Amino acid sequence: MLHGNTSGLKAAQLKALERIQRRQISPNEVISAELASFMCGLARELNRQIGVLVDRSGSIQHVIIGTDREIVLPDLSGYALGRSGLRGLRYIHTHLKNEPLSQDDLTDLSLLRLDLVAAIGVDAEGAPQGFYYAHLLPPNPQQLQVEQHELKDFHTLELDLKAFLTALATELERSAAETIDLSDPNERALLISVSKQAKNAIENSLTELQELARTAGVTVLGTVIQRPSRINPRFLMGEGKLKEVVISALQQRATLLIFDQNLTPTQVRSISALTELKTIDRSQLILDIFASRAHTMDGKVQVELAQLKYILPRLSGKGTEMSRLMGGIGGRGPGETKLETDRRRIRDRISHLEKRLKKMSSSRLQRRQRRIRANVPIVSIVGYTNAGKSTLLNALTSSDVLAEDKLFATLDTATRRLRFPLDREVIITDTVGFIRDLPPSLMGAFKATLEELEDADLLLQVVDISDPCFEEHIEAVDKILADLNFAHIPRLLVFNKTDRLNQGESEELSRRFAAVAVCAHERSSFGPLMEALQTRFWPHEEAFENID
Repeated sequence: MLHGNTSGLKAAQLKALERIQRRQISPNEVISAELASFMCGLARELNRQIGVLVDRSGSIQHVIIGTDREIVLPDLSGYALGRSGLRGLRYIHTHLKNEPLSQDDLTDLSLLRLDLVAAIGVDAEGAPQGFYYAHLLPPNPQQLQVEQHELKDFHTLELDLKAFLTALATELERSAAETIDLSDPNERALLISVSKQAKNAIENSLTELQELARTAGVTVLGTVIQRPSRINPRFLMGEGKLKEVVISALQQRATLLIFDQNLTPTQVRSISALTELKTIDRSQLILDIFASRAHTMDGKVQVELAQLKYILPRLSGKGTEMSRLMGGIGGRGPGETKLETDRRRIRDRISHLEKRLKKMSSSRLQRRQRRIRANVPIVSIVGYTNAGKSTLLNALTSSDVLAEDKLFATLDTATRRLRFPLDREVIITDTVGFIRDLPPSLMGAFKATLEELEDADLLLQVVDISDPCFEEHIEAVDKILADLNFAHIPRLLVFNKTDRLNQGESEELSRRFAAVAVCAHERSSFGPLMEALQTRFWPHEEAFENID
């Protein structure tokens, strides 16, 4: 297939370029002397660089024509990376000034994971002159990524390519297997943060992102932090730095890049154009977790709605094929393109889901009204994700709601009865956990579920007191409750996981924040909490003994 700068070429010149693709190269040689001579002669005649992409069987997959200074390679995403991490393609092109490989050539080698990149120097008469080639290296003590070779005379090239690539692929696969399981189907990710915040704040946020990735079943290979003086509006970080990050990710066999910052649609498109690695941001990671963990119909509808609202502005097409085509003045044209059809279907689906949510909201309202008429106090458990809300609900009510040491282990609302002495009881509800920088689309979608909080007489705000960032978590929950217009509901702060601190420290923090301290795994610690609840709802009743 012929690619590149073909403008201004004569029919005979185009046919000469097309004939290159019909040639076959021995798998044992980089390029035949005959083909090299033909390419150099044609390159000199056209005064343009000519390149070929060749697979390991020696078949020429693409012929590329550039300018006198550069060649732009075609999209190679259709050629998958093998277990060695190489693409199985070698790239050979001409250099009209007999210059060595450029930095762009070496970047292409690393970014595209090519078997080999080579340049044939062209002399004034259009004959092969020097030969320059480079290949990737396995991990080594010198931390070199690429090895370059230079020959003054093309005809002195002696390289058994098939044997060389077999040895290189074997070594790359062996070194990769020492650090990762290549047979593991889970995604392998590099976490990236580009922010002007303080280093400590960035590291805390990345730690939380790592926990989110673990919850999603993603293997984290490493993290990258950049604190630029100016945020790049196109790539978030500088293009050169981004290429370095992508090359590092490919070397580590990453399949995914996860940005801690929310990416704009333009940034997603720009980064995706630079690399074939899947690229997501914090919001999409949270949405993916929600999608995998929502079990009730309410939860599934809300997550799908949030996902569609997130996807809609990020739909994009390539070139004019995705633009609306018109058939001249007064003409109808061919109608909607695939992109516009997708957008229309998504909008229709969003409208349908919003109507379903309204109906579900009516059903929830009826259930809530029944509870209100029963004159039973309602307590809702809120808090940062993984603070131990579900564990506390299970311990208080002898329930078996799913509780795991993961972020967003449970998404669906659970309602139970909590019994007190003298036939007293309250309805206690566990809600989805909160997190800072919650995606706006998710906030809107889950507002329907959190309507339950409107009728709560009391919010139990559970806090993981053992987390070094617990104060930030309290602030994040306060902000979300305020955004949802629930800040007016009375709140009782509950410090959980006190068993991870010494008793003096736990007591001091509880006094400082006017909180009740518990350990959700130790029912004997619930006395102060139960007493606080009874005092809140039945202030004239006698105190009761602690739970044991």
